[in-house]
Amino acid sequence: YVGFIKKIMKLLQHGYNEIQSIEIELRILEETSAPPSRPPRDGYIIYCYGDCNRKFEEALLAQKKTVSLEESQFESPPLTQEKVLELIEQAYPSPVSPEDLAKDYGWNEQDVLLVIQSLQERGLIKSMEYNAYTRIHHEDKEIKVVKQMPTIASNKQPTIAIITAQYCEKLAVDAMLENKETFVRYTTVDSDPTLTNSLRKSNKKRRFGESNVYTLGNIGAHRIVSTKLPSAGSTREAMTATGNTTTRLLGTFQKVDYVFIVGVAGGVPHYTDYKKHVRLGDVVISYVDKQRALLNSKEKPYVYVYKTGDDVKTYFPVNDSLQQIAESLQANMELKRPWEKYLLDAQQSLAQKTESDFGRPDGKTDKLFMNIGNNEVIEVAHPIAADEINGVTRPRLHLGPIGSGRDLVRNDDLRTKFARKFGLLATDVEMSSVLDSIIGNCRESFILIKGISDYKDGMSTRKWQNYAALSAAAVVKSVICGMDAPTNV
Repeated sequence: YVGFIKKIMKLLQHGYNEIQSIEIELRILEETSAPPSRPPRDGYIIYCYGDCNRKFEEALLAQKKTVSLEESQFESPPLTQEKVLELIEQAYPSPVSPEDLAKDYGWNEQDVLLVIQSLQERGLIKSMEYNAYTRIHHEDKEIKVVKQMPTIASNKQPTIAIITAQYCEKLAVDAMLENKETFVRYTTVDSDPTLTNSLRKSNKKRRFGESNVYTLGNIGAHRIVSTKLPSAGSTREAMTATGNTTTRLLGTFQKVDYVFIVGVAGGVPHYTDYKKHVRLGDVVISYVDKQRALLNSKEKPYVYVYKTGDDVKTYFPVNDSLQQIAESLQANMELKRPWEKYLLDAQQSLAQKTESDFGRPDGKTDKLFMNIGNNEVIEVAHPIAADEINGVTRPRLHLGPIGSGRDLVRNDDLRTKFARKFGLLATDVEMSSVLDSIIGNCRESFILIKGISDYKDGMSTRKWQNYAALSAAAVVKSVICGMDAPTNV
């Protein structure tokens, strides 16, 4: 309730005029001898009257040094070109308006427009209808805007779908494809369903809705379709959007039998054993925890674990042929690493086409920290690497469960316990709605392949994201090249 009240107060603070006042009735439901589980802290508002805005700001200042994740949602991020570009990329292919950005992040709309103009001048974004903007793709001239996907000949129908959530992940996957063809389908909606027909026709209140991007291409003998989710995360809107996009993808391309979920994630490090240590630039492939499966044969093995509150949901493909190919790749890792060549080729190709840097960041930026309690961390050395070349560690494959859990992965203590309990090797932004859609659409074979870009959920820093995404995409290509040629086309 306190969280809800704070959200209402934040709306008031930003001039949401539909609410004039808030009435709060506090009643004791039962007498208890135990102290409350969350006693009020300095600067922590339980309720207020009078000038709530001023008190709210004072409260935020008072707790600025120890803002929790729950409370951090009330702080607006700084308005920078990098932040606005990141938000536009996250929404891609759906265009976004300055009005929405200003409203969602507590910025001034005119300031947002100035930033957007700067990004336009740099050739990074372009304007669309309805005062909206979207990212300029480096192959923009070749992208076909369609109202409906054109009919694809039976022998050119894709049998493999690759789903990404971030813009850099989509670029990375597409760099692995040959004979590419990209289609974007924009949708528009009325922001006010009560509009008259004349207003609808004048487009005054129309805006872009959930849009879709599909890139068709080849990897070896296989036809591929890759898409990017318009957003990802655990908000209701994001979960609905990701589920819808996945369902639409599988409905549009009905010959798809295999689904790859590809992108970045946070690694779960091991502080002493290098063989178990997952570090930046490595790739984790969703796989059963074999030790756990042996210990508990009754429990269905899982490759993905999603936790919300006390509920845990686990996922496992009916057909694990993709996992078996991945296991073979890892087993032969000391002799053969095909993904390294694919990675190098893609880096050279992208360097000529895009301003984004997909090179490997300096290894010194891969800093490992250990939580020692009381919100204190110390920097520790990585376990000694066994496969360095000229002091640079080679990206390695790891097989094990991947998990996520709303805010869980951003809390070091909870994340460590969560990972230990389920044998996780990586944690990512929430993907359960995508997996629900895959299973709901009766696709029996799916796999998650994640490049490690931080030690949280893959989203805490952008420094390693491009390289990690490209590493994951290179491993995807290695797995696909190990598959039998399709027979159902």
